[in-house]
Formats: sequence, structure tokens, C-alpha cells
Amino acid sequence: MIPLYYDLHIHSCLSPCGDDDMTPANLTGMAAVKGLDVIALTDHNTCRNCPAAMYHGAGYGVTVIPGMELTTIEEVHVVCLFPALENALAFDALVSDRLLPVPNREDIFGRQLIMNERDEVAGTVENLLINATSISFDDVFTLVESYHGIAYPAHVDKASASLISNLGFVPPESTFACAEFHDFKNLHRMRLEHPYFETCSVICCSDAHYLGDIHEPEYQIFAESKNIPDILRTLNRRRR
Repeated sequence: MIPLYYDLHIHSCLSPCGDDDMTPANLTGMAAVKGLDVIALTDHNTCRNCPAAMYHGAGYGVTVIPGMELTTIEEVHVVCLFPALENALAFDALVSDRLLPVPNREDIFGRQLIMNERDEVAGTVENLLINATSISFDDVFTLVESYHGIAYPAHVDKASASLISNLGFVPPESTFACAEFHDFKNLHRMRLEHPYFETCSVICCSDAHYLGDIHEPEYQIFAESKNIPDILRTLNRRRR
């Protein structure tokens, strides 16, 4: 097992709330400058900037996991990560069909920029990506697994758009093996209030929308290699 510095929740300029400077080349370059080994690109309800991010990550020596931050019908945010780009893009097509079709207002929400491998704008997404999908929290984990990915609730300690803030509890039939925290200072309290988190692998990620918010090399996971399937197996392992 090798230690890997990580930040597995990063938004690009495709997320309407993401800064325009968060291009695939810039965010992977910043991860390399900061000394991270592995990152995940997790735009809201889309994976369409993952191809460019993985291309630039390979050049910088940073493993880029293709993923998304999905919004369930209950408006709970769930991180979905995939072992290969084709799995992520196939899931993206499904989510696009399940997303509430409300046109984006760039003057209000921001631009939604699809970038190519030259870090040029290749297109935009017409419908607003931060809306809820018709996918329920109960269904998302099995659905992502059918695309060979893993899913876990995002920033469970945040006061909005999280499992606890929106549902108030961890559903007793839950099967997720990992939980993401925004601040590990909240870990002890959350485990006392919600014992389910005692059995989870836990990670701390930035939810970065700006280059400066990407984590410094502070948190590590241990995996057999820097290959994406090995990293996903590590994340998807329950504590005893």
C-alpha cells in the first residue's frame, strides 16, 4: 500500500458556480504544483470536462478520477466516481436525461463551459446543471454501481445540500462505505450523532470552485497503486 495525497471533490468551469479559471489544465496544474497525487473532477451533474482533465492530469503526473457531484431528487449531493472515462460518460448521458430541464441564466448562475484538450472552450451546456435530478438517494448507489462506479454522500457535515442537512438522518437501509467531510473537526461529533459513520471510510475534500481552494497535500489515502480501480477499492472498503 502506498500513501497518496488527494482531493476528490473539485469543480471545473463547467459547474455554473465554478470560477472560469477552473479549466481542466489549470486545476490539474494546480494539483501538481501543490503536490497532490490524485484528484477527482466532480462537476454538478455532469462529467463532460473529465476527458480534458484526464488528458492534462496524465501530462502533469496527477491521477484524475472521472466523476460528478450528483444532486438527488431530495437535493442531497452525492459524489460519484468511475474507474474509466467511458463509464463516467455513459452515466453522464443517463443523468442528463434525468436532470430537471431548466435553461441556465448565465447572468445569474454563471457560465457552464465545456473545454477541449487545448484548454479552449468547445461548447456550453444549455440547461442549468445545479438542479435536482429525478434520481433518489436510495437508488443512486445501485445505479452508480451498475456503471462500475462507487458513490458516497458529499460533505455530510455541511449545513446545506448534504445527507444530514436535507434528510436529517442516515437511512437505515444505507449501504455506502465512504463518507466525505468538508472539515474533519466535525468528525467526532458526527460519529456520536450518527453512528453509521463509525463504519465508513472517511475522507476530507475541498469542494473547490476556485484554484486557491484546492487542498494542500494534507490528507492521504493508502492504495495499492495510483491506478483508479485500486483507489476506488480503497475508498469503497468499510471499516470493521
